[in-house]
Amino acid sequence: MTQQTPAVVLVSGGLDSMVSAALAREAGYPVLALSVDYNQRHRVELAAAARVAKAVGAQRHVVLPLDLSAFGGSALTDDSIAVPKDGVEAGAIPVTYVPARNTIFLSLALGWAEAAGGRDLFVGVNALDYSGYPDCRPEFIAGFERLAELATKAGVEGAPFRIHAPLQHMTKADVVREGARLGLDMGLSWSCYDPTPAGQHCGLCDSCRLRHKGFEDAGVSDPTVYAVSPPAP
Repeated sequence: MTQQTPAVVLVSGGLDSMVSAALAREAGYPVLALSVDYNQRHRVELAAAARVAKAVGAQRHVVLPLDLSAFGGSALTDDSIAVPKDGVEAGAIPVTYVPARNTIFLSLALGWAEAAGGRDLFVGVNALDYSGYPDCRPEFIAGFERLAELATKAGVEGAPFRIHAPLQHMTKADVVREGARLGLDMGLSWSCYDPTPAGQHCGLCDSCRLRHKGFEDAGVSDPTVYAVSPPAP
């Protein structure tokens, strides 16, 4: 039996990336987990990423420092910009969008995959219940896959890369149900953009609202500790 080549999985520590990593494992890929320490406001998610990588049996977990706060332009990388707490604004790209973040992160994952002899990348982006980020859309994933073919030695030599976005068309409730099916301890994951000093999910940011609604809609008990009970998104 041919040994499966490894897949590089972007693991932020969030619920979506946890389920994406578990799906990569279920598909038989040895998991190489990649997290990026970009000096994000919610750096507590990196501790969650370590828990997730361990839970899915990652062969290796790399936390790569890349300080995007030097650029700013987002509430997640600039403390002078407040994280919105008034609900998800339909049709608008919120200030929690980090400029080109998924392009940057997938480029790093692509570099590691090529170096490791892998041809598969997993990312937990979602284009249904999400905050409206442009780099979560199917068009972006398809475009990056084409770029990977053009930009790498492996791609030019006829060994293209596959960008897997298994949650792309799932609702957050679907993601929660999938996590339950996979037997994941979803309480290990972290979603909040603006953690409290006591280390709780704030309960009011977009990510907290979407997370809680996902558990409610799925009929699955939410293990998350919120400072405030999340209202509807």
